[in-house]
Amino acid sequence: MGCTSCSTNKSGVPNGCKSNGSCATGSCDKLTVFDWLSNMALPSGQEPFNIVEVRFKNGRKHFFKNTNNFQLTIGEIVAVEGAPGHDIGTVSLTGELVRVQMKKKKIAHDSEEVKKIYRKASVRDIEIWQAARDKEIETQRRGREILGRLGLKMKLSDVEYQGDGNKATFYYTAEDRVDFRQLIKDLASAFNIRVEMKQVGLRQEAARLGGVGSCGRELCCSTWLTDFRKVNTASARYQQLSLNPQKLAGQCGKLKCCLNFELDSYLDALKAFPKQDVALDTEKGRATFVKMDIFKGLLWYASKEEGYKWYKLTLEQVNEVIAMNKRGEKAPSLEELESETVAPTKIEFENVVGQDSLTRFDKPKSKNKRRKKKKPQDGKQGGTANKNTPRQKNQGKRRPTNSQKQEGAQNKPQGNSQPKQKSQNPNENSGNGQKQGAAKKRRPQNKNKQAQSGQKPQNGPSDKVNAEGANQKPRRTNNRRRKPNNNKPDSNANKDA
Repeated sequence: MGCTSCSTNKSGVPNGCKSNGSCATGSCDKLTVFDWLSNMALPSGQEPFNIVEVRFKNGRKHFFKNTNNFQLTIGEIVAVEGAPGHDIGTVSLTGELVRVQMKKKKIAHDSEEVKKIYRKASVRDIEIWQAARDKEIETQRRGREILGRLGLKMKLSDVEYQGDGNKATFYYTAEDRVDFRQLIKDLASAFNIRVEMKQVGLRQEAARLGGVGSCGRELCCSTWLTDFRKVNTASARYQQLSLNPQKLAGQCGKLKCCLNFELDSYLDALKAFPKQDVALDTEKGRATFVKMDIFKGLLWYASKEEGYKWYKLTLEQVNEVIAMNKRGEKAPSLEELESETVAPTKIEFENVVGQDSLTRFDKPKSKNKRRKKKKPQDGKQGGTANKNTPRQKNQGKRRPTNSQKQEGAQNKPQGNSQPKQKSQNPNENSGNGQKQGAAKKRRPQNKNKQAQSGQKPQNGPSDKVNAEGANQKPRRTNNRRRKPNNNKPDSNANKDA
């Protein structure tokens, strides 16, 4: 009926594409017919069919003669003959397909039901038609109030105004016959219009109003189903359905029409099955029928002594047991028969070069991510590694070699009692620094800072104590942790030179 691409207005009602040719379903209306003959040209010399189909509110359709030979297309609004006055409708079907629809509905071409088209609707006609359609909801509400005041046992389901606004048709449902003569007088005086009462059935009411069924789709009666066949509970019994009225009833309150859709397939499959009242005579007693699976060909039986335990048998086994019973023989027990049933092998999908795996292109995640880091190569130019390697990050914290430790021990003064001697060779320290290599610059010790600033170490009482206890183990200070910086030349030596 409607496509998903239709936009909605402020109230949430779908606007539709107005049948402009871009709708995939033909139109956004109920009970639409696809014109599959629209692209086919007529044979030479044949005139087009002069009757068109016009649609009104909620799927109501009628056939009208095009006596004035208007060039009409699907979706055009026309003014047609009414009773009395005129009505406004939309052209829903033209061409040779209208002839097929009239034959299907058993309507003759010269019937009195086929009225004529007056003209194409003007702007004034459309404005009056839209104003009359806007009054339908309020008219229905006030009409129900009048029904409640009169106490009539009927349900007012819908109201439809004629295109000129002079007449309104009230659709109602009722179980018994209703005398609504007083109701017509009250409605005519309340709305100042001509009133027509039309009784419809429960299925016709659901088809006019529309809705969504329990299957999640639109109602069949409002989309494509036009003939309502009789549905009874026997259809549900043949299909092995539970007789629950809440599940079997549709939106109209009657049994669902779809119960008849698959009934023929079930009846054909049930021809090979035995009757349900036939009992099986076995060595352990009689077994009665419990349930069946029609399309799988399985039946379940239970013995009278062990009614709680069901045994699954195939259709061939049951027919063999019935044939044995007719010959006066008793069949084996149900346990033996059930053990003979062979479970069907399930055909599984074969793995073709791992194409069934959705994660076949994903890389496996390793638990230890540190192993992925590459070690720097020693053969690179300049002896430098990449910045991301862990060796370069820890390059500043490299421990000095044994030769560097010996040179540092010679340059380091022994004890605080002897002052630091000034070196007469200004290039002595610089040469040592060049020999040791271009290691990372280290912070100078406090003694080197004093030498650079030109201050002489003072011999105090602490120096005497250190001189006397030279053999004792010196205290461990923070200055001892810092490593000497042999890269920078001695500034005092340069000054003396």
